[in-house]
Amino acid sequence: MGNRVAELNRAVESALNQIDGDVEVVIVGNGADVPELSATPPDGSSATVKTVRLEENVGIPAGRNRGVEECSGDVVLFLDDDGWYANQKVAAHVRDRFATEPDLAVLSFRVMDPEGTGSQRRHVPRLRAGDPERSSPVTTFLGGASAVRRSAFLQVGGLPERFFYAHEETDLAWRLLGEGYRIEYDAETVMYHPWVPPTRHDNFYRLNARNRVWLARRNLPWPLAALYLIDWVVLTLLRERSGQALKAWFGGFVEGLRTPAGERRPMAWRTAWRMVKLGRPPIV
Repeated sequence: MGNRVAELNRAVESALNQIDGDVEVVIVGNGADVPELSATPPDGSSATVKTVRLEENVGIPAGRNRGVEECSGDVVLFLDDDGWYANQKVAAHVRDRFATEPDLAVLSFRVMDPEGTGSQRRHVPRLRAGDPERSSPVTTFLGGASAVRRSAFLQVGGLPERFFYAHEETDLAWRLLGEGYRIEYDAETVMYHPWVPPTRHDNFYRLNARNRVWLARRNLPWPLAALYLIDWVVLTLLRERSGQALKAWFGGFVEGLRTPAGERRPMAWRTAWRMVKLGRPPIV
């Protein structure tokens, strides 16, 4: 967005300083000019930096899709401008995993607070999130702290751009699982990110609810879609105490029912069963 120059420098520097791996950095200005940066590749490095400016803020999924289109590598790592890699071996570790595991489509990284307060529960993409240092297969991932196999990403159409923000990674993950790929939370690969609540975004509740409805309408057989949405209505009523938040959430829910969700490609029942065996059935 062009408003965090120091943080963007730190993020780019952490990517350029990766060792034992060919690194190509693509910076997407989402409706904003990419600021002039001081971060440069180390001496002797083959790393390159490319910038892309989009005329308007098209949202997180569309911005990431544009970045993938500009990449030439086999594996793409997504990094938000306020995050950075914990060490210089992330790229090499990711490269080796994708090279030796052909069914691996996504690695979701462990996100840690740089102040030492650990990992937020929401940053561990599974129901049993109590031990963030345990790697495991998962059914979704964190978009800003992840690596994807570019061919698999393009095969299923990338991130759903109409979502703008919220649940776009789950939509992509479900479609990848339907194609037989594997997604894993890799606790060994660490990204630092400040401890911030997701509710800092003005439209958090509305987009969260709208996109849950779109997610179900696009990807789930109708019986599962109904269970998924009923489940989230109940969970939201149990969790939220703010009348203003509930009003925004249910407004988004109705919007999701009334507006086009995009292409419907319901997952096969065998994919749903696979998710059950992975510990997260597609109803929660």
